[in-house]
Amino acid sequence: MRPGHLILFVKAPRLGAVKTRLGAEIGTLAAWRFYTLMLGRLWRRFGRDPRWHTVLAVSPDRGAARWPSGPSRRPQGRGDLGRRMARALAGHDGPVVLVGGDIPTLDTRHIAQALKLLRRADVVFGPAADGGFWLVGLRHGRRRPWAAGMFRGVRWSSPHALADSLANLPVTARVAMLETLRDVDRPADYAEFLSRSRPGARAGGA
Repeated sequence: MRPGHLILFVKAPRLGAVKTRLGAEIGTLAAWRFYTLMLGRLWRRFGRDPRWHTVLAVSPDRGAARWPSGPSRRPQGRGDLGRRMARALAGHDGPVVLVGGDIPTLDTRHIAQALKLLRRADVVFGPAADGGFWLVGLRHGRRRPWAAGMFRGVRWSSPHALADSLANLPVTARVAMLETLRDVDRPADYAEFLSRSRPGARAGGA
């Protein structure tokens, strides 16, 4: 099987434009600092791993963000979150996995496991504790006619996001699941992240 692709699906780290729901609770600056830290971790952990080809799918399409040199970079394009994710996945024949930028415990072993599961499964998800998902992957991004519609009507930022996505799949689709991880969307998640990142504590995935 050909080497896989890893899509880092990220926003430019602009103050007030990232982690806005979290920022409304903990402050815009704290939310921006968290997201900037996560972007740096993403690139250090995944950007140069020879087991896959890393691609940045960025938003907005144009901007002055200091993206790391080296990885391929593609615009997310227009549309809601689902349309932009489907477009990014369809840009690769596969296997291809996509992750966001707010999962502190995300590690290279998760990506390797997802790509391994895609040797047999058509779709792989990494469930999030809040009902969403932190990873989605396809065995064949371009050659699945249903892939473009797998996020249609999904209730994002709700406990139904993963269930809605699964409901869009055909009954014949072979689905695999990774372990459940926690993203950082709420103040309680952020407080846990801080406690794990303090000197002397083990920062998740660091």
